[in-house]
Amino acid sequence: MTTREQLVHRYLDGFRRSDHASILACLTDDVVWHVHGWRSTHGKAEFDDEIENPAFEGSPTLTVERTVDAGDVVVVTGTGAGRHREHGPFRFVYSDLFTFRDDLIAQVDSYVVPVQASSL
Repeated sequence: MTTREQLVHRYLDGFRRSDHASILACLTDDVVWHVHGWRSTHGKAEFDDEIENPAFEGSPTLTVERTVDAGDVVVVTGTGAGRHREHGPFRFVYSDLFTFRDDLIAQVDSYVVPVQASSL
């Protein structure tokens, strides 16, 4: 596993534990996070606010199915589950593209697709 892949997996593990410090240590100060179809954040402060979005309960379950290192970009695909405060439990598939500057994540492009439990 490359150094950048290891950093991405450390970032994902931080989300599994809602460990803000661990996640933020992986990011540049001016990080941009695009959750396509939902919202974008700019900078660590906004990113930090989304780590435990108040619309959700607890930490997500994230399973990595594939990791691809393509130079300055690492792509991860997988499945996940979480709990929305109003709508209850949900499942999803995701693809995250992590763009690096030097040895830190400068941009995250997240594509999240809700699925029925039987589809996984």
